[in-house]
Amino acid sequence: MKSTKSLYKAVDPYGIIIAFMMIFIWFFSLYTLLIWDISYANPLVYLAILLQTHLYTGLFITAHDAMHGSVSKNRKWNTLIGWITSMLFAFNFYDRLLVKHHEHHRFVASDKDPDFHESGKFWPWYWSFIKKYTTLKQLILMTISLQLLRLIFPLDNLLLFWILPGILSTFQLFYFGTYVPHKDGHDHDNKHHSSSLEKNHIWAFLSCYFFGYHYEHHDAPGVPWWRLWKVKQ
Repeated sequence: MKSTKSLYKAVDPYGIIIAFMMIFIWFFSLYTLLIWDISYANPLVYLAILLQTHLYTGLFITAHDAMHGSVSKNRKWNTLIGWITSMLFAFNFYDRLLVKHHEHHRFVASDKDPDFHESGKFWPWYWSFIKKYTTLKQLILMTISLQLLRLIFPLDNLLLFWILPGILSTFQLFYFGTYVPHKDGHDHDNKHHSSSLEKNHIWAFLSCYFFGYHYEHHDAPGVPWWRLWKVKQ
């Protein structure tokens, strides 16, 4: 297996291209769905919600890669992509996320870890997670944006393909990227207090862009999501 350092060097020229592709695909998919004349009897509507949820998760994963400097070695470009993808994900502010995420890596599964909850129970932990990462400023910006966008697009489409997938993706990110890997944090006998998904690259991608390979991510945080499966190898 290649070293983490060599993997990082190998992916560097492509990181920013993949990041812009993620943003473009999300925008294209969203716009297409917002102008779609939907019928609730059409099963494709519900598949589209799942697709858009997965793309929303991809936006956040791209912002997460920027937090580890793995989108581009050019710091300005790396930070710009981090800001863009964070803001597209319900007006999250990149600088705030950056601080909290690195606290998570430094103090994993401890009382100083902003992503950890001692209860180990899904709903109290999820509620704590949401409260820490949602601000009044975000809610105001989302409300204003919804009111403006409904002047252009049908409200049903906005709720189904813009608002709902954003909410669902928080469950996807939380469940596969935080809860499952760290719910038994004190019991994991390893330096990262993390579990890892059994090797299954298709499921690892579909569930959370390979972040089910969570021990590997903590062990090689500079490896971007689209190369993380190689660390599992």
